[in-house]
Amino acid sequence: MLADFYTIFYWWLVLLLLTAVFFLPTLFIFKSFWDKGWIFAKIGSITLVSYLVFVLGAVKALPFYRETILMVVIFFLAAFLWIYRSKDKKEVLYTLKKSRKLIALEEGLFFLTLSFWAFIRGFEPRIEGLEKFMDFGFVNSILRSKFFPPADMWFAGESINYYYFGHFQTAVLTKLSGLSSVVTYNLMIATIFGLVFTGSFSFVSNLIISCKKRINRDFVKKALILGLMSALLVSLGGNLHSAIYGLAKKGSYWYPDSTRFIGYNPNNPNDKTIHEFPSYSFVVADLHGHMNNIPMVLLFMAVLVVFTNQFFADKKRRTTLPIIGLLAFLGFLLGIFYMTNSWDLPIYGVFFAAVLFFSLLTANRKITIRSLFAIVKKEAFFGLITLSSAIITFLPFALNFNPMTEGIGFVRANSLWWQLIVLWGFFWFVAVCFWVFVAKTKKEKLVPSDFFILAATLWATVLIIVPEIVYVKDIYIPEYHRANTMFKLVYQSFIIYGISSGYIFWRLSSELKARKRLLYLPFLLLFLSGFMAQMAYPFYAIKGYYGRLQKKDYKGLSAGLDFLKKQYPSDYQAVLWIRKNITGQSVLLEAVGDSYTLYNRVSAFTGLPTVEGWLVHEWLWRGGYDQPGARAAEVESVYQGESDSAASALLKKYNVSYILVGSLEKEKYPNLNEERIKSWGEEIFSSAGTSLYKLK
Repeated sequence: MLADFYTIFYWWLVLLLLTAVFFLPTLFIFKSFWDKGWIFAKIGSITLVSYLVFVLGAVKALPFYRETILMVVIFFLAAFLWIYRSKDKKEVLYTLKKSRKLIALEEGLFFLTLSFWAFIRGFEPRIEGLEKFMDFGFVNSILRSKFFPPADMWFAGESINYYYFGHFQTAVLTKLSGLSSVVTYNLMIATIFGLVFTGSFSFVSNLIISCKKRINRDFVKKALILGLMSALLVSLGGNLHSAIYGLAKKGSYWYPDSTRFIGYNPNNPNDKTIHEFPSYSFVVADLHGHMNNIPMVLLFMAVLVVFTNQFFADKKRRTTLPIIGLLAFLGFLLGIFYMTNSWDLPIYGVFFAAVLFFSLLTANRKITIRSLFAIVKKEAFFGLITLSSAIITFLPFALNFNPMTEGIGFVRANSLWWQLIVLWGFFWFVAVCFWVFVAKTKKEKLVPSDFFILAATLWATVLIIVPEIVYVKDIYIPEYHRANTMFKLVYQSFIIYGISSGYIFWRLSSELKARKRLLYLPFLLLFLSGFMAQMAYPFYAIKGYYGRLQKKDYKGLSAGLDFLKKQYPSDYQAVLWIRKNITGQSVLLEAVGDSYTLYNRVSAFTGLPTVEGWLVHEWLWRGGYDQPGARAAEVESVYQGESDSAASALLKKYNVSYILVGSLEKEKYPNLNEERIKSWGEEIFSSAGTSLYKLK
């Protein structure tokens, strides 16, 4: 544990230095925030450094080396110092001095949450199961890349056809820190957890504080506590399922059930769709796009709040240079969304439009046809700036990415009403109470944050309704036709509801306590009861996945591949040998396997591309089974075919440099003739039945 603490501390220092470099521009963007946007400087630093490194590699200007990353960091530091050279240094120093305790508090909270989840991961650090082979393979392939797009480690000769920017950020931090990807995979899970927790905390507490012109210490404390409440909901909370069924089943409750509760067909209880939330993602620890993008979603929402506040602080509603800059930055983040989790671009693009429309609408005292036309005109202008920025941002990525969707279809079965209540009952109670409050409150008594949260909760509700009507077609049809659609949409609903809940609780409890005291106590009891029910989830999930967290069971952050060492020790030694002795991305031939198996472990763990990897994954990424299926047959013919000339032609076709013969290859291809393969090249590694051959 002590060794891991030093590793965590070093990793935290790297992130702290990045934050310090980017804090100057953040200080001026978030000057109205109590923390001056400190945690968003941390998120923004990782995002901006990674993006510039990516672009430099995509245009073949600079290779993906550690030196390139350091040059980019120095470039940003110099640029910020030059841009803000004319700013009043006394003002900056005064602001820092005034906010230093709160900033230190937030950074301390980040370190604690980062360390907390890193040690949790240390009890079960295996990079195995669910999507971990894929996610880890992406990171390792990127680390071996000199330029971009990175090679698909499971489809030799082609680049990754998936939204991999979150994996790219992991690779950037891995190279910058100099740590092994086995360690940084688990550290990145913990980092995202820490960023989500502190980002939610910062966003909600600042939203509350912004509602009052005059604040005192007690009010700030209350805002911070409510920020922590939302942070707990977003990062660790579940739904009512774990409380209801956990009590009913007592010790036999299985935590994934709360994410697989709604069925496709009421007559078939075994058919379940997907409705996950961040806590489940952190527990199972897949470094997947939907989780990777949460910190950037929080940054987007924070910048959107700054934009609306700044725009409406100017009574003439002028389109100033700072306003255009904020719009361009919002567009940049939407472009990053497309590269990290492409579903989030339309989700938050529409959310941006909704917040802007609500804000423009409420700014007009009287709604007329003329004012509506002006609103539409202004929104179209702002939308054009934002969309253009988004397209420019994701263009280097999009040039090598083929979308995997095939249109829209109508759903074939709907969720039962009581199932939706189990999943969303608490959040709907909170949202409906807020909607009633807004409807019954005079417009002049509402604050800008009210309209932001109104738009947020309405949009979160729409995202839940959409998969009850239509779904986006992909390879999961027809059996699981709306699985991906529901998963990607309601995941964002949970985040939006979670950050809204702390604000709504403060707003309504304050109003009810002052004006309608008879309703205050029932609302307080219902809210706190629902909150506690949502927070039951991590107690089941952490214990279910990580055990009782006893010191004797701690394995360590570097033990991610130890499962392979126990099950296939010779293959494990081959992985270590390749990682140490082979540079670049020469093609390695290994057995083709079904998704979610231990096949294609060597390509995933080393980043060397193989001819064909997990079949269902490549089926999804390549838009059909034809190419992956054909490659699988070709790999089989190399391992156990009879014609050396045919095998030679296939090896040349895919530019294969190495052939692996291990226990899984022998299991998959029982007619494998190793002597035949040995005659094609030189045995460069051998260990207890596993051999690696380098072709002549």
